[in-house]
Amino acid sequence: MYNNGQARGLTFWAPNINILRDPRWGRGQETPGEDPLVVGDYSVSYVRGIQGDSFEGGKIDPNSDHLQASACCKHFIANDLDNWKTANRYNFDANISQQDLADTYIPPFQKCVQQGQASGIMCAYNRVNGLPNCADYNLLTKKARQAWNFKGCKLHLIVMQSLLCMMCKDIQNYPKMLLPVFLKQCKVKATYEYTYLLTGMDVNCGSYLKKYTKSAVQMNKITEADIDRALVNLFTIRMRLGLFNGNPKDGIYGKLGPDQVCSKENQDLALEAARNGIVLLKNSANLLPLSKTKTTSIAVIGPNGNTTDTLLGNYEGVACKNITILQAIKNYVKNTQFHQGCVDFVNCTNIAIDEAVSIATRVDYVILVMGLDQSQEREKNDRVDLGLPGKQEDLISAVAKAAKKPVLLVLLSGGPVDVSFAKDDAKIGSILWAGYPGEAGGLALAEIIFGDHNPGGRLPMTWYPKEFANVEMTDMRMRPDPSSGYPGRTYRFYTGKTVFDFGYGLTYSNYSYKFVSSPQNKIFIHSNQGLSASRQMLVSEVESNSCEKVNFKVVVGVENHGQASNHTVLLFATWNGKDLNGHVIKKLVGYQRLSLGTRKRGQVEFVVKPCEHFSSANKYGLMVIEEGSRSLVVGDQEYTIDIVI
Repeated sequence: MYNNGQARGLTFWAPNINILRDPRWGRGQETPGEDPLVVGDYSVSYVRGIQGDSFEGGKIDPNSDHLQASACCKHFIANDLDNWKTANRYNFDANISQQDLADTYIPPFQKCVQQGQASGIMCAYNRVNGLPNCADYNLLTKKARQAWNFKGCKLHLIVMQSLLCMMCKDIQNYPKMLLPVFLKQCKVKATYEYTYLLTGMDVNCGSYLKKYTKSAVQMNKITEADIDRALVNLFTIRMRLGLFNGNPKDGIYGKLGPDQVCSKENQDLALEAARNGIVLLKNSANLLPLSKTKTTSIAVIGPNGNTTDTLLGNYEGVACKNITILQAIKNYVKNTQFHQGCVDFVNCTNIAIDEAVSIATRVDYVILVMGLDQSQEREKNDRVDLGLPGKQEDLISAVAKAAKKPVLLVLLSGGPVDVSFAKDDAKIGSILWAGYPGEAGGLALAEIIFGDHNPGGRLPMTWYPKEFANVEMTDMRMRPDPSSGYPGRTYRFYTGKTVFDFGYGLTYSNYSYKFVSSPQNKIFIHSNQGLSASRQMLVSEVESNSCEKVNFKVVVGVENHGQASNHTVLLFATWNGKDLNGHVIKKLVGYQRLSLGTRKRGQVEFVVKPCEHFSSANKYGLMVIEEGSRSLVVGDQEYTIDIVI
């Protein structure tokens, strides 16, 4: 697009790697879920792909090599609330413990910078513990630039997303960074000539620096050297992007053009991504897959059944091919009828229940295509509850009750929805969650429904019950607090009931697991600082090379008892006994996808790193490993290891 004059530049402000802390977050759809390991791994692959690196990394020298495009890790940090009740991303002050920062909020960004070699970081709108992210010298300079080696000499830049909003209480601490509204409200005299350049930021996508940087120099608030540093970083990225190399069509990426956007290879990849991301949540009595030869009539009912807009989600491009779920189903069964069901689309405040029920009684099978869309969840719009909008639940139940056979429920949504009623209803035989699967989502769903693809997707987030909406979205604590009834967040800490668990997903096959290689059941780790009375040590104080020496491989055997499929194997670590540093239920160690033929066996290998996988953060935000028992868990198999320090 840039080569043909259809883009202004080659900086790509993505990926969004804030964890999905709260299921109501409107931008959760942009993220890879709630687990820091998955989010971090995703960020690395995303950045390497955008910037033109290899999948394994190392192809690009961050000091010199040309960038295909510039990726940007955002939003640094804890930007996971957009507009909930009176709190919004401009005024929100996220109060976060050092413990939660260390093992939840920070790790994806560290991996994005250090392993992905991202050429940009976007600091977030919000404050953390009273300090605006874009004015936090410790965060931007000490941590990102210095500790993570994300420095000007490394040719990176930090982007300020927009002006920061601060409450009146911040004026005493940051009198030079005030916005007009707060100056007026609080009746404080201040100048705008303070610049964020001093904190390590290089550019803002508004007009703040353009307006006030010159006068800041004249008032001796900053020096020209501060400006030079930012300009060096900015122009270095522009040079690495080849923006001064003349006609882009003559450059190393000059052959890329419009004819490659909708290439067969890219469209096949879109279909493969959609197939692998769809999750089978319920399949009573093996309702799915439907027979391609015996199914003579189908009804597709629901507001998302005959639209392509919902499939694309947000920050979407122009689709190469627009195929609705209805159209894709018709490719298999010509006698397919459609009814929207909800008069006002997804909002569903009014339902044509009689018409929908009438159609349902006349066909072999009913496919209900329900869920959310961008009117319910998006940037600047968080949800207030976890149920289906309006009268969708009433419509689903009525149609299911009237249908000849158990119905199939297809859900399109970015965040999780409480569909406990459908999970427990015998008349609802199967449930598929597709997220927002992209332009090929309709085709992928049809393939799964009729058995041309065996689903293997796993949930990247916990599906909470409706009651979770009683938890304040502004509460950033990850760990539970039994004294107040606070249940904690995400599968690693949440102690309440779930609708579906993180990592859950069915297939048309059954699988069994076995630990093939069993490492020693005791691991000895030695400290260079002595052992504390609580039988724990800081990971940073483990003897030199000791952490690497205790790493070990685990081989898991997998047997497929059904038809061919791609199967994802999840390996977790659990804490046996009391965790001294806060309640940890379990922690993802690794995940591997395995392609197995019908009734075939295979193996996957994991590298377990005890100093990483068996440690947790203490209240000071330091990673600690404790003496005691851990278990490695895959499926229903468990292997126990004792840590001796």
